[in-house]
Amino acid sequence: MGIRYNEKLKKLPPYLFIEIDKKKKEAMGRGADIISLGVGDPDLPTPEHIVKAMQEAVAKPANHQYPFGAGSLTFRKAVTEWYKKRFNVDLNADEVCALIGSKEGIGHMHLGFVNPGDVVLIPEPGYPVYNTGTIFTDGVPYFMPLLEKNNFLPDLDAIPEDIAKKARIIFVNYPNNPTATIAPKEFYIKLIEFAKKNNVIVASDAAYSEIYYDDNKKPSSFLEFSGAKEVGVEFHSLSKTYNMTGWRIGWVCGNKEVVTGIAKVKDNYDSGVFQAAQEAAITALTSSQECVEDARKIYQGRRDVLVEGLTKLGWDVNLPKASFYVWAKIPKGYTSSQVVSKLLDEAAIVCTPGNGMGKSGEGYVRFALTVGVPRIKEAVERISKVKW
Repeated sequence: MGIRYNEKLKKLPPYLFIEIDKKKKEAMGRGADIISLGVGDPDLPTPEHIVKAMQEAVAKPANHQYPFGAGSLTFRKAVTEWYKKRFNVDLNADEVCALIGSKEGIGHMHLGFVNPGDVVLIPEPGYPVYNTGTIFTDGVPYFMPLLEKNNFLPDLDAIPEDIAKKARIIFVNYPNNPTATIAPKEFYIKLIEFAKKNNVIVASDAAYSEIYYDDNKKPSSFLEFSGAKEVGVEFHSLSKTYNMTGWRIGWVCGNKEVVTGIAKVKDNYDSGVFQAAQEAAITALTSSQECVEDARKIYQGRRDVLVEGLTKLGWDVNLPKASFYVWAKIPKGYTSSQVVSKLLDEAAIVCTPGNGMGKSGEGYVRFALTVGVPRIKEAVERISKVKW
């Protein structure tokens, strides 16, 4: 029997992090002691009080039924209260929709707003799902380079006028994956003006908003700024903030019409977020945030060890302001993919090639701070022995 794939599947690049995981497992199969700094999957355990809330919620028979809809009112109110406390942003419950992780919502958003031939403005290097959703809806991706000379911000003025007029969604992601940059207030103000002028929906991916360092300067929310709710929405995830990647729960909030559109797509594709996960998330959002502060301190300690170690070895590394990634320039004379292969083959270290997240990422690799300090020190020691 001849199996024929949809043409859209043929257009998809290999999903980067699946490929990285495959290479890691192949090396482990050869007996290598792998230090995995590739995929951004927190190694820290979910805080105990959240786990306990989940255990109690799972034991309730009512939670075993279809959860249907945009999420429980209690969950959505917990989100609005968290937003008010964290960002001083006022939201109504009907401006919030629960997601099976923010990845799911980002991927489904295109189905609500992109028609064949519509342009989607995508930062690159960036999260692959922004482009995947574009391909699945026959949209046209327009990539906005994130360059060091522009402080890893998209140059909105460089977007051609005809492209801007055809655009339906512009994705932004700060704190940024992979560059670890925080966007200044001036950028968001300009972004809102751009969106209004061109009738473009802003989709702000804020999955890393709670992982920030040093001067305690908290990253802003796109929704903090005047006019933001008129033009867009923000995606959040409990995955990174509370070490809940496998739990698959997040939300989208902001413009009511946009949130309603995403919810309508979801009504036809899934049956809602597991109610027990919603109850655990309520506990996470409404309890003491000391566990989040503790995680920040751990990541900052890891960041400092890795950045100091790489810098002493002659690597050019920007000190991350947020996220749990280190975006490092690679040794001269190599491509990003070559460096990743060399580190895997000669040092048993897994990291992410910058060019795998967009052509503007060439010349960099991304290290995820998802192992403890002793392993990071060992990784630095191994890198010191690699011959470049």
